[in-house]
Amino acid sequence: MGNSRESAKLTLAAVAKEAGVSTPTVSKVVNGREDVAEGTRARVLAALQRTGYKSPLQRRAVWERRAVEVVFDSLNSAYSVEVLNGIMEHAAASDMEVILSVTSREGSSPLGPEERAQRMIDEGRSGMIVVTSAYNSAQLEAFQRRQIPIAVVDPLNPPPADVCSVGASNWAGGKAATTHLLELGHRHIAFIGGPSEAECSQARLHGYMAALMAEGISVDHEYVSAGAFRPSNGVRAMKTLLALDNPPTAIFAGSDSIALGVLAEARRQHVRIPDDMSLVGFDGTHQAEQSVPPLTSVSQPLQEMGRSALRFILRQMHGEDIDSRRVELATHLVVRESTAPPRTSQVGSAVR
Repeated sequence: MGNSRESAKLTLAAVAKEAGVSTPTVSKVVNGREDVAEGTRARVLAALQRTGYKSPLQRRAVWERRAVEVVFDSLNSAYSVEVLNGIMEHAAASDMEVILSVTSREGSSPLGPEERAQRMIDEGRSGMIVVTSAYNSAQLEAFQRRQIPIAVVDPLNPPPADVCSVGASNWAGGKAATTHLLELGHRHIAFIGGPSEAECSQARLHGYMAALMAEGISVDHEYVSAGAFRPSNGVRAMKTLLALDNPPTAIFAGSDSIALGVLAEARRQHVRIPDDMSLVGFDGTHQAEQSVPPLTSVSQPLQEMGRSALRFILRQMHGEDIDSRRVELATHLVVRESTAPPRTSQVGSAVR
């Protein structure tokens, strides 16, 4: 035990020499203490990286802490359940415990960034997977200072380049959904997106726009809206679209949950899907298969996204070099019964 302590002291001294600071200062940075000037902290962190130093506590933690915290903005969607299933499956195979946490989309917490990160260490968490929530740079930096592995899935805001992230080919999926409707003969196609600030929703919108423009069709901004990835957004948007002088003959919904809201409002207003209007969702959840009619949807590999996020955590825990910190998995369109060619009377005009 004495040799271990002596080795740690010598290593701290080497880091201190490299950074041009005292050994106690290095110790403060390693332990996440706040009473270190930012400039000094930056020099020490750079020296720690160059020397590859890990404290004995951190080295033991790789093997002793086998719990990953998974943070969702909510757990009331099929999307969240599918991602969680992937994480749980890989966690079981890796002898990892999964701890669930639900926060708001803004990543709000009663604790500040430093307190939140320190609590992760105090409670023995190996790392954190953040799903569809927004974590600001101060929060992420607090985790990184303590060398807590982080991975984000479908983040609302772009994560820093050194943070591992997992997503799907949202632009390609948006283009495929819209192209499918165009190939059926639709020319009046609406897009009901998720939050306007969400990267994934922006990419789906841009794919939709690209498909229209490729056919020489201008984007009608009355047909484009944004909101939450929830059925209520689909209900609201469907009401607005049906009240237009020229309602669309088809809708591309930015998630299956939104599409379910569209279906509900269509039934209330006696609009038949797909006879009067075609509908495409996004996510490929079991809800798409079980809806009436079964929903044509862009399928994301949600379980594999969860597994990929946990792989990132495990690789960071074991100190592996990670060349690419962004994984983007392929999407594919699954055609079911909610899409059909427009009626002859709709060609060249919208459903009334």
